[in-house]
Amino acid sequence: MDLSKRCVAEAIGTFWLVFGGCGSAVLAAAFAGSLDGSTVNLGIGFVGVSFAFGLTVLTMAYAIGHISGCHLNPAVSAGLVAGGRFPAKEFVPYVVAQVIGGAVGAFVLYAIASGKAGFSLAGGFASNGYAEHSPGQYSMVACLIAEIVLTFMFLMIILGATDRRAPAGFAPIAIGLGLTLIHLIGIPVTNLSVNPARSTGPALLVQGWALTQLWLFWVAPIAGAVLAGLVYRTCFGTEASDSKS
Repeated sequence: MDLSKRCVAEAIGTFWLVFGGCGSAVLAAAFAGSLDGSTVNLGIGFVGVSFAFGLTVLTMAYAIGHISGCHLNPAVSAGLVAGGRFPAKEFVPYVVAQVIGGAVGAFVLYAIASGKAGFSLAGGFASNGYAEHSPGQYSMVACLIAEIVLTFMFLMIILGATDRRAPAGFAPIAIGLGLTLIHLIGIPVTNLSVNPARSTGPALLVQGWALTQLWLFWVAPIAGAVLAGLVYRTCFGTEASDSKS
C-alpha cells in the first residue's frame, strides 16, 4: 500500500494508543465516587491503566495491522529495521506520523480533561519521568535500565509473535498482553514509556521538566528495541512477516 496511506494509519493508531492509554491514566486511574454517603475510590488503578495500553495496541493491530504493520511506536519501527523486518528508508516517515498522532491524542485528551473544575497539568498528565518525577522516585539510572530492558522484551515478543514460524493470527493478543505486562512492571518506575511518541505527546503540554527529561524516553526505548532486533536476527534468523504491533 502507498506509504502516505500507511503513515495515516500509523498516525490514527498512535492517536488511539495515547488517547486511550494516557486517557485511562488521566481520567480513570483515580476517580472518587459516593457509596452510601461515603467517598470511595472507583478508579481503575495501575492494573486498569496497564490493560488500557494493552487493549489499544491489540485493537489497532486487528484494525490497521494489515495496512501499516501497526507499529505505533518509533522504537518498534527502529527494532524492526534492525531485525530486517522493515525498510530503513521508511523509518523517518513512520516516526513523523507516530509523533503527530501521539501529539494529537494528547491535545484531544487535554481538551476533555481540562473541562473538569480544578484540573491542572501540575499532576503530570501521564508524562514519563525519572528521579523526583518518577512515580516511585526511582533514580535516572534505574529508569534508564528499566526502559531499555522492558523495550527489549517488548520487541522480542513482537518479533517472535509475528515470525512466519509462529502460530498465525495470535500475534495481536501476545503483543497486547505483553504491553500490559510491561506496564504492570514499569508504571511505578517511569510511568512506563517504551514508546517515544507516547512520551512526547504529554510532554509537549506539560513542558518544563517533562521536556527536559524526554531525552531518556527516546534514547532508552530505541536502544532496547535496536538491541532486540539485532539479537533476534542473529540468534533466530529473519524468516518473518511484517510486524502487527
